Amino acid sequence: MTTDAQPALQSTDLIMMVRPASFRMNEQTAVNNAYQQSGDGEVNAMEIAQEEFDGVVAALEGQGVRVAAYDDDPDADTPDALFPNNWVSFHRDGRVGLYPMFAPNRRKERRESLLHMLAEDHNLDMREWVDFTEFESHDVFLEGTGSLILDRINRVAYAAISPRTELQAAYQWCEVMDYTLIDFTAYQTTGDTQDPIYHTNVMLAIGTEWAVVCADIIRDADERAKVLEALRQTGRTVVEISAEQVNGFAGNVLEVRNADQHPLIAMSSAAHGAFTEEQRAVLESHARIVHAPIPTIERLGGGSVRCMLAEVFLPQNPS
Repeated sequence: MTTDAQPALQSTDLIMMVRPASFRMNEQTAVNNAYQQSGDGEVNAMEIAQEEFDGVVAALEGQGVRVAAYDDDPDADTPDALFPNNWVSFHRDGRVGLYPMFAPNRRKERRESLLHMLAEDHNLDMREWVDFTEFESHDVFLEGTGSLILDRINRVAYAAISPRTELQAAYQWCEVMDYTLIDFTAYQTTGDTQDPIYHTNVMLAIGTEWAVVCADIIRDADERAKVLEALRQTGRTVVEISAEQVNGFAGNVLEVRNADQHPLIAMSSAAHGAFTEEQRAVLESHARIVHAPIPTIERLGGGSVRCMLAEVFLPQNPS
């Protein structure tokens, strides 16, 4: 059986995306997402978000990345449907993870029919569904690869513990999926207050040869050292970013591969601008950067390009 560690690649050349049909600022997620900003008076936000979504798809496909883009259900009223990485993950051994979501209106994003379409369209083998959604009945949440940053080569999962990333749920995920957990607490600033950061993937990203992390917002010195040491032990080049750069979505980036298996780093144009020239040069020594502007999605949705991309690692269907 193949695993996430074979072959030794962190990224995939097939990405699933969901085109929004009812995008707006989600009031149910704004309670603990400091990056969402009020959309009062925003005109045509949904249409603008669709244009920005199409721009991301075009940028990726222009670099040879395969994108499986599906329309959101227009009757579901799911304002965050364009962030599918929170409710599903795909693995090289054929397993598909389904995740417990903090916001009740986000739970409607889980569509098995969409996953069956993906499998049929790309001849993929979905061998087992691993369903963690029962946690919702206990008000316990673990929002996919927003909560868990997976080092698929070394089978390590990094998790910033928060209301959307519960520690015991993360431990149970690692036990089921055969990963080692590195947990810590990172903090986002809202005015004069600091709260646990809502998703790990806004402050940490891992590629095949590189990693981006904001260690400054891990206040506990031992936890900070633990995370940095774990990243560096893998031999990756570690790019440390500041809390201000996190606010510019520099941590919300993802390695993907094109049809020629060349690595790329996908990010928003805001994230691209948030990196220093020196940091961009370090990243580009490992992979080409591809970026697109999504200011409305970032402002109202509180997430960026990485949140829009669900990596598909499933094997081909042998039949």
